[in-house]
Amino acid sequence: MLELVNVSKVQGGQVHIHPTTLTLERGSLNVLLGPTLSGKTTLLRLMAGLEKPTEGRVRFDGKDVTGVPVQQRNVAMVYQQFINYPAMTVYENIASPLRVAGEGSEMIDREVKKVAELMRLTPYLSRTPLSLSGGQQQRTALARAIVKKASLVLLDEPLANLDYKLREELREELPKIFAASGSIFVYATTEPSEALLLGGNTATLNQGRISQFGKTITVYRNPRDLITARTFSDPPINTHTAVKDGKTFVLAEKEAGGKGKPHKITIPVPQHLAAIADGPVTLGLQPHHLSLEEPFEKAPTLKVRTQVSEIAGSESFIHVLFGDKRWVMLAHGVCNLDPELDIDIHLDTRHLMAFGADGASLSGNAG
Repeated sequence: MLELVNVSKVQGGQVHIHPTTLTLERGSLNVLLGPTLSGKTTLLRLMAGLEKPTEGRVRFDGKDVTGVPVQQRNVAMVYQQFINYPAMTVYENIASPLRVAGEGSEMIDREVKKVAELMRLTPYLSRTPLSLSGGQQQRTALARAIVKKASLVLLDEPLANLDYKLREELREELPKIFAASGSIFVYATTEPSEALLLGGNTATLNQGRISQFGKTITVYRNPRDLITARTFSDPPINTHTAVKDGKTFVLAEKEAGGKGKPHKITIPVPQHLAAIADGPVTLGLQPHHLSLEEPFEKAPTLKVRTQVSEIAGSESFIHVLFGDKRWVMLAHGVCNLDPELDIDIHLDTRHLMAFGADGASLSGNAG
C-alpha cells in the first residue's frame, strides 16, 4: 500500500502540489487525470522518490520512505519520451532489470519471451531500439517496466507518442496486464477517454490539487464539483446558469447567436434533481447528452446556432452557440452542418448535473 500523507511540493515560491492525502492499494490501477501542468508528473516523482516533498510523509506498506531515493525502492517508470539502451538489443533491454536483480538465465529467458509476446515484440528481440519504429521502442520501454515486477509502476502518458491504432490496442491490453500483477500501477493522462477505458480508480487533478478520487466510473458519473466535471470531460462540459423554481429550471438567454433581448427558457427538473432547493444553480451536460435526435419522448428542445463541425470518423463534434454560450454536441456518424444555421437540439436531462454557488455538486446520479 502506498500512502501520501499531507504531501506538498513548493519550489521557487510556487506551489506545485497542495497538501495531498492519498492511499493506493496493492494490485490496483490508478489514473491521474488532469490537463497539462495540473501536477501529474510532480505527483509521480514524489511517489517514486525522485523528489522529496516540502511537507508531509510518503509510506509504502507502512514503512516511511520519505526522502529514500528511487534507487533504493522497487519502482519502475515509463515516460512519454521513452528511454531505452541504444547499444543493447530489445531482448537485453527487457532483460536488464532482471539481470540487475541477479535472476538466473532460464528465468530471464522465460520472462523476457513472455512479456515480448504480450507486447508483440517477439520478431524484434535481436534488433536494437534505434532500428525500430517509435511505437516499437515505446513497447520495449513498457515491457522492461512490466518484466521488472516492481511494487510500484509509474506511467507518465506512456502512449501519447504512439499511433492511434496501437494506442487503442494497448489501452485494451494494459488493464489485463495490470490485473495479473500485485503491483500498484499509477497512470498519468490528459485524456478522459483513456481513463474510462483503463478503468480502475481515477484521481482528478487541477492546479496541484486532487479534486476527487474513487472508482473511475463513479468519478465520471458523479463528480463532486464543477472542477471535477470539467476535468473529466473532453470536449468540455456544457454549462449554463439557471434558477430552480419548483419543477422547472429557468434560464435567462438571448436568441441563438446572442442577439435580441433576453428571454426566459424553461426546462423541466429531472427526477434526480427534484430534491434540491430552489435558487441559483449551474447546470452541466456532457456533449454526448445533447443530440439532433430526440433521446426520449418530450425531451427539452433548445434553439442554437451552428459554428463549426468537426468530423472524427464515426462521430462528429458540432460546435454551437446557445445565446452567448459556446456548447459542443456529439453527433453519431458524419454530420457536416454549415455555419450560422439555426437548428433545434435536444437535451437528455436524465444526465443533467447541477452545481451550487460554491461549485459543489447538487446532483443525485448525473453523468
